[in-house]
Amino acid sequence: MKAAFLPDRGVVKVSGEDARNFLGGLVTTDIKQIAPGRARFAALLTPQGKIIVDFLITEAPPGHGGGFLLDAPRALAQGLTDKLKLYRLRAKVAVENLSGELGVVAAWDGDPVTRSDLAFADPRTPDLGWRILVPEALAGTVAGLIGADLVDSSDYEAHRIGCGVPRGGLDFSYGDAFPHETNMDRLHGVDFDKGCYVGQEVVSRMQHRGTARTRTVRVVLDDASPEVGETILAGDKPVGTIGSTAHGKGLALIRTDRVSDALERGLALTAGGLTIRLADPDALHAAAKPSVA
Repeated sequence: MKAAFLPDRGVVKVSGEDARNFLGGLVTTDIKQIAPGRARFAALLTPQGKIIVDFLITEAPPGHGGGFLLDAPRALAQGLTDKLKLYRLRAKVAVENLSGELGVVAAWDGDPVTRSDLAFADPRTPDLGWRILVPEALAGTVAGLIGADLVDSSDYEAHRIGCGVPRGGLDFSYGDAFPHETNMDRLHGVDFDKGCYVGQEVVSRMQHRGTARTRTVRVVLDDASPEVGETILAGDKPVGTIGSTAHGKGLALIRTDRVSDALERGLALTAGGLTIRLADPDALHAAAKPSVA
């Protein structure tokens, strides 16, 4: 088993007697399904349905003060804290950025031999493994306790890319992507039956009308890796952008209809002059649904 401390991740805490209902009315997942040791994937959206920030949410047990802990991008943790405070109004809720005190360890390629109070299985896909919320200074100790070798965070990045899970800021831009475009609907990050939340109407409409024409897909790189953000071309026409890459694998945000048409015409896909291939072309056809102009 491997484990890595993720320096790009922070932790925001939401506590108080109204915390569950407060979060339930804001984020894309069903907060009622969260408990100590169990997490959900979620996002806070703009009213137009675009992702402000995505995160994993778990509930802290009473011994750790209770409340909900959000495993979020560290660079956005203070902004998320401030945004949640704006929504607080008269709710009996406290919001704190704990990123200076608490960080995130990811563990994969096995199951922990022991499980700490703030550990949970990554809810996006079982292949990603586990998350453990812990101060950075204790990362090595925690790795030893769970039976894992502590490795560099770049090893986890390669694992994440191989699992086909996008990362905001690399594979999509915050404030400019809908949940469907980042596969949140397929990674258990959107509950379509939970009721209202900010941006819910737009996301629900995209789901029921099948209007998502842009998706994140896995790609294979035959040569060197293109730069993040490089335009993907089919012939001379842009069809998407390259995201994160590692060890001959990568993620790309593409227009599924345009790429499907290009492949049917026998056109190669390139980025920065380098050839790229879809890891699973059949998934592309499954993603390409009739769209509304």
